[in-house]
Amino acid sequence: MTWPTVTLNDLQSEEPRAITDGPFGSNLASRHYTETGPRVVRLQNIGDGRFVDEKAHISEEHFESLRAHEVKAGDLLVASLGEVLPRACLAPVSLGPAIVKADCIRVRLRQGVDPRWVLYAMQRPEVRRWADEHRHGVGRPRLGLRVIRQIPVPLPPVEEQRRIVEILEDHLSRLDAADAYLGASQRRLDAMERAALASSRDGELFPLADVTAIQGGIQKQQKRAPKDNAFPFLRVANVTARGLDLDEVHSIELFDRELDRLRLRAGDLLVVEGNGSASQIGRAAIWDGSIEDCVHQNHLIRVRPLAVLLPAYLEAVWNSPQNRAKLTNVASSSSGLHTLSVSKLKQLSIPVPSIERQHELVAAVSEVRQARRRLSGAIATAAARKGALRRALLGAAFSGRLTGDASDLSEAEEMIGA
Repeated sequence: MTWPTVTLNDLQSEEPRAITDGPFGSNLASRHYTETGPRVVRLQNIGDGRFVDEKAHISEEHFESLRAHEVKAGDLLVASLGEVLPRACLAPVSLGPAIVKADCIRVRLRQGVDPRWVLYAMQRPEVRRWADEHRHGVGRPRLGLRVIRQIPVPLPPVEEQRRIVEILEDHLSRLDAADAYLGASQRRLDAMERAALASSRDGELFPLADVTAIQGGIQKQQKRAPKDNAFPFLRVANVTARGLDLDEVHSIELFDRELDRLRLRAGDLLVVEGNGSASQIGRAAIWDGSIEDCVHQNHLIRVRPLAVLLPAYLEAVWNSPQNRAKLTNVASSSSGLHTLSVSKLKQLSIPVPSIERQHELVAAVSEVRQARRRLSGAIATAAARKGALRRALLGAAFSGRLTGDASDLSEAEEMIGA
């Protein structure tokens, strides 16, 4: 089916400044933000097809001075900056009085145009390719206001727009329901792991310094450049939230008898000291002994469990939400930086149940984590499939091939080879 193609500019309402950018420069700066009042729509509010409800406010007085940039419910909001372009959403009814900020384009559409139709039209692969050809900028791609006005939109009669949008949204809601099910499954697994680790609190609390040997690492200096006595050297980059990453292991020069003192053993817990960020401090992974005679840098702290602790139990407890909260508290400082040290770790205490109970807890946590890894794989596969199906459904919608039957999804799956 062929419909006439118009531009976004053709679809704007007749009122002045129906398509407008936000105020630039000193007209709207961070000093104007307040705790309450009318909202400011920023780039982070404009998701790809959905409004992200992160709040920023200005005073009523300042809002009145910027009414030319006002946003009303149902307005189309377009981001002119970012990796995904054009990225757009609709202003929700719950937004209330609001204006757009710089780099956010407000489009008020004329009567006889369904805003949802235009929003979906902008998500089509053809429009994304068109935008790729017209964007500019180094680092963060940008679409200028002049280009955004020229975004192509096929335009059937409004009754047909609404009919197709209703069918499309019904199909897309089924894909969203599958996402929600997987997300709920992930939350259940998280709760199961928390419950398993919570039972570790039945064990007696011991200072970490009494049940582990805690030691810092080697500072990288010019005199440590690999030369005659080089050994593998683990850095912060080798310890990730998912475990060890040994794709790139550096070397460092050691001196007399240092290897005997600094050599890592299988079962050592490597803890990231931090880099000032609360989210980065304390992430840890168990050293698996896969590289012989390996040492570590000073921004990693080695925590070696003594005989009363299983390494896997220590790692499980260490990475638990309860311990993460302790680490954040211990690492905080008056300067606002977040770092750990050997002395700070020695202030911590951990529950130490019997070895038999530790084995049980490790088995329970391991089972949950294996299930989580399988679920993560399923979520990644489902996300890729959903993206492909969404693109296929959009293609069918804007070629007039959606019927509203279950066969629409079957046809979309055939198109993507699922």
